[in-house]
Amino acid sequence: MENVAIFDSPGKGRGLKTTKELWAGDVIFSEASLAAVVFDSLAERICHSCFRRQDKLQRCGQCKFAHYCDRTCQRAGWAEHKQECGAIKAYGKIPNENIRLVARIMWRLDKEGSIVSDMQLTTLEELEDHIADMQDEEMQEFKVDIHNFLDYWPRNSKQHTIDDISHAFGVIMCNGFTVSDQRGLQAVGVGLFPNLCLVNHDCWPNCTVILNHGKIELRSLGKIEEGQELTIAYVDYLNKSEERQRLLKTQYFFDCTCEHCKNHTKDDLKLGGKEVDGVKPSEEQVKEATDYCFEMLEKMDKSRLNGDYHEVVKICEGCIEKTEPVLADTHIYLLRMWSTLSEVKAYLQFFEDASDYARKMVEGYTKLYHPNNAALGMAAMRAGVNHWQAGQIEIGHGMVCKAYAILMVTHGPTHPITKDLEAMRMQTEMELRMFKQNEYVYHSMREAALKNKPMSMMHEPSSMEEGIKNLFHRRK
Repeated sequence: MENVAIFDSPGKGRGLKTTKELWAGDVIFSEASLAAVVFDSLAERICHSCFRRQDKLQRCGQCKFAHYCDRTCQRAGWAEHKQECGAIKAYGKIPNENIRLVARIMWRLDKEGSIVSDMQLTTLEELEDHIADMQDEEMQEFKVDIHNFLDYWPRNSKQHTIDDISHAFGVIMCNGFTVSDQRGLQAVGVGLFPNLCLVNHDCWPNCTVILNHGKIELRSLGKIEEGQELTIAYVDYLNKSEERQRLLKTQYFFDCTCEHCKNHTKDDLKLGGKEVDGVKPSEEQVKEATDYCFEMLEKMDKSRLNGDYHEVVKICEGCIEKTEPVLADTHIYLLRMWSTLSEVKAYLQFFEDASDYARKMVEGYTKLYHPNNAALGMAAMRAGVNHWQAGQIEIGHGMVCKAYAILMVTHGPTHPITKDLEAMRMQTEMELRMFKQNEYVYHSMREAALKNKPMSMMHEPSSMEEGIKNLFHRRK
């Protein structure tokens, strides 16, 4: 692999560095999974070959477990499913996703050897398993998985030692990478990508990882000098530094010493108070508002899980009314409230409210995230759609363009979500030109399109006042 080289990263062990200068949006490498499986909870709704969500899937006639889009996907996935199919039939029940993934990895390595591609930089045996670092509860679950794996593993397959099986389970627990659906909007499974396992963490990374047409792509977020280490973020930067460190220690078994953690960069913004004319609320007021917001978030999550969206709106709006005058527009709890409200309000078709909350969310994210962070790009895309739905074409087009610029770096021009954004950008650009030429005609055409009926021209109002009345009437 010509773009990267393995090296000993100080304090981190093995890592990857670039062997040439890189620029924003460069694909450093792409990699197919060693093996991947659909999550247990989505096994009947996601194709087990292409990982596409479909309303109607065809079930494997033998094991009755695997689901596929059609015969084409079933044939494409047969090489991986063949041994799994027989094992599930013999086992008599469905093993969990960890067991299924380890089994698929073992079957492939037994067939092809430890190196399955000329581009592969490391083997399963060389990857860290961190078994010695596991807590008692994790170790208990770990042992149960191994016990069930031994019951599931066919007697006619190659037999492996307990140490080898344990190592494979340890590797996927700390190196498994989430697999998304075709459009990259939902996590639907988990896979193992050996080269990606060599890329170390940084809370403010210089690379990002996306899944594009069945392969992961490591992409540069900006200029990277030759010889510089390549890093990605294992956890969301929106967490405070101490919370990120806790998550990294718990999930990945290391202490983060990046500059942002050492210096607690932007922590003051994430749980800070709102400054008005140079005056900030007291620490006690900020703490009281923060605690209340946290309490309401828990209630909101419960209502959301129950599908009670009107209750979600009631909780969020009440919380925002009480805490927005006190908390900074970068406060992470307030950002969660705005994000949830924009989504739920759009679902309930209160588009103007949704657009207001989405705009606040993007403004807050912009102050916290890396300018080419994928989460910022996706938030801007949602805000663009919300503003377009609300008839606010100027802001909507601006948000769509912002999202497109970010996702061209993080996802690239061939990714399905970027293609959707490109079509959206062209649509909003056309509508914006129409809006600037004649606002009245634009809103008339828009109203007809939204109502899905033929265009009917109304007389242009004779006065600005009449125009304003019609405008508000149409947008109710």
